[in-house]
Order: sequence, then C-alpha cells, then structure tokens
Amino acid sequence: MASDERVYLSIGSNIHPRVANIKQAITLLSQLAAVNVIAQSTWYETEPWGKRDQANFYNVSVALTTTLTPHELLMELHAIEHLGHRERKVHWGPRTIDLDIIFWGARQIQTAELTVPHLHAAERNFVLRPTAEIAKNDPQVGPQVQAMTAANTDQSWIKKVGNVSE
Repeated sequence: MASDERVYLSIGSNIHPRVANIKQAITLLSQLAAVNVIAQSTWYETEPWGKRDQANFYNVSVALTTTLTPHELLMELHAIEHLGHRERKVHWGPRTIDLDIIFWGARQIQTAELTVPHLHAAERNFVLRPTAEIAKNDPQVGPQVQAMTAANTDQSWIKKVGNVSE
C-alpha cells in the first residue's frame, strides 16, 4: 500500500547531454511499479557546488509516493545512476546523473547509507529552490523547506531554464 508521505528527490547533471540524462532518469523512475511521480519542478541551471572548477549543472526536483522502503528506493536510484553511466571518482565532481533523496515526509533517517533530510539540503540553492516550488502545499515538507530557505546562506547563482535543450 502506498504511503501518503511525499518523497522529494533532487536530480542533476553536468555532463553532456545534461537534458537527456535527467529526462532518462525521470523516465526510469516513473517506470518503477512501486513509484508514483506526482510533481516536477521547473528546470534550473546552477553553478557547481563544493567543487567549482567544472561545468554548470541542470537541476530539477521531483515529488513522488512509493511503497518502497528508504533503503529500497536508494538502491533503485543507484541502479538508475548506474544505467546513466554515473561514476563516483571525484567527491562533488562532474556527473552524468545524480539522484538524491532530500525529504521523506516528516521522517528523520540516519543510517550508514542515507541521511534524510539530506545532510547538505539546507545549504544548497539548487536543492531548495526547485523543491520549494513543488513542496509549498505539503504540510510535512513545506515548512521544512521554508525554514531551511530562511537560514540558507548559499551565494551560488541559480536561474530558471525555460525550454530545456542542448
């Protein structure tokens, strides 16, 4: 039975073709029987965070419901990243695709593999802005995003992208 808790993911890419990489990830996510994608934010172009000497990212947030456990969803996201040829060579480095669980309703999750809310969500414009768009009416996540946004000190630029293409 599907939980009514909404799960929010941040999806990004900065290796060409960024748009195709993200669209493929969203398609694969939507094809999972245990996942129902219910909202998607506007696309954003953002400067890299953490390690700045790399190409700009495209980022989008999605909201979903699922019957999967957090660990099971994380494993599915890793499988989608693998299909997208994600390589984990450089911490905060370039990537074909990156899928992160940011919020899971009001849950606080702390395991060796997963921290929810995401450990760095509160300090990243590229996570907060797109997620705020689709979480504003969510009574569990909306207030979390508002509080994080109010305390956010990230000075990196972020801009909405109209028609996404490369």
